[in-house]
Amino acid sequence: MRAYDLIKKKRDGGQLSAEELQYLIWGASTGGVADEQLAAFLMAVFWRGMDAQRELPAWLEAMLHSGQVLDLSAIPGRKVDKHSTGGVGDKISLPLAPLVAVCGVKVPMVSGRGLGHTGGTLDKLESIPGFVVDLPIARFAELVDRLGVCLIGQTAEIAPADRKLYALRDATATVESVPLIASSILSKKLAEGVDALVLDVKVGRGAFMKTLEEARTLARTMVDLCKAMGRGCVALLTDMDAPLGHAVGNAVEVRESIEILRGHGPDDVRELTLRLGVEMLLAGQAPGVGEDPQLARMRLETALADGGALKRFAQVIAAQGGDARVLDDPARLPQPRMKREVRANRSGFVSLLDAELVGLAAVELGAGRARKEDVVDHAAGLLLHKRLGEEVREGEVLAELHAADPARLDAGEARLRAATQIGEAPPQRKPLVLERIG
Repeated sequence: MRAYDLIKKKRDGGQLSAEELQYLIWGASTGGVADEQLAAFLMAVFWRGMDAQRELPAWLEAMLHSGQVLDLSAIPGRKVDKHSTGGVGDKISLPLAPLVAVCGVKVPMVSGRGLGHTGGTLDKLESIPGFVVDLPIARFAELVDRLGVCLIGQTAEIAPADRKLYALRDATATVESVPLIASSILSKKLAEGVDALVLDVKVGRGAFMKTLEEARTLARTMVDLCKAMGRGCVALLTDMDAPLGHAVGNAVEVRESIEILRGHGPDDVRELTLRLGVEMLLAGQAPGVGEDPQLARMRLETALADGGALKRFAQVIAAQGGDARVLDDPARLPQPRMKREVRANRSGFVSLLDAELVGLAAVELGAGRARKEDVVDHAAGLLLHKRLGEEVREGEVLAELHAADPARLDAGEARLRAATQIGEAPPQRKPLVLERIG
């Protein structure tokens, strides 16, 4: 078998067999196929796609088994994770994971880091002093069993072929391919040993998928592919034209997540946490919930109101080496060296708050990465005092910026002003949840 022949076959619109696809994944994992040949194959897939019934499941199967697939079957109950395709101010995993766990569903969560304008769950968690995301697999399984939840990063043993292929996609402008996106996400998520997956597919200015049609195609592909692999899956398409909540950054988003677990916080963050939580409880067959979404929501709301979810988050933080005192004293989180208020230059309504540009403002402030090797400032970020649709008077504070030096504050302010428009009337808002695909 030669990589050259497989590249040519896909380039010319042919379908590859499971064995041929396995050969390419073997080559990505071991170096047995040259990087330039893998890159050429990825470009061929970008243009020709993959057959959804035969090629894509075989490709995913090979990626999944390029490394370790966790077996959590000894842990009682169904295991359910949630994945977001990436947004701005998207701190949902932080309150959601302990909330679902305390309601009786096991949550083995393997998360990623921020890149570009989108934030990463691992970066947020690491802003909690001492919190360790690189745990051995045995410790990960132990905490999922004991606490019902553990939050870690992708290990070297999980889907190693995806590491190689993702890097090549990033370097060769082949990221925007639905088959490659779907298989990349699912190879990591299914390797966790989950029984079901809940997807939050973002749509809009700050999302990877800008249109509802694009998001729907990706969601349907992932749901069908998950089911073809014998796992349950449902996707919510959610609006990402404007940031979620008030906080964009790392430590500031942890603080906002704590507010959600205390039963407070921004309405949109709370609502999306509950909507995704309902889907996870149903997928996980949570005790006392059955198939009733209303019962599931009531169970989640009770766990927020009685402090159970906050207590579980404290246990997770402590178990993973972090300082759980941040829950009672958020001042223990990293604090910025400098702050700046950005004020409105006219009165009216916030008619545009471009999520992508707000995310890039956070990157300029030091909260994110323009390149993978960039170091994140956990104290950097911004707090939106005025959000999309809200009335504002000239001179009122639009946002508070956090950074380490004036140059970063200047760059962040320029991006934020470019992201914000003030008009004569509030815009028509989209629903938070646009569609459900199951």
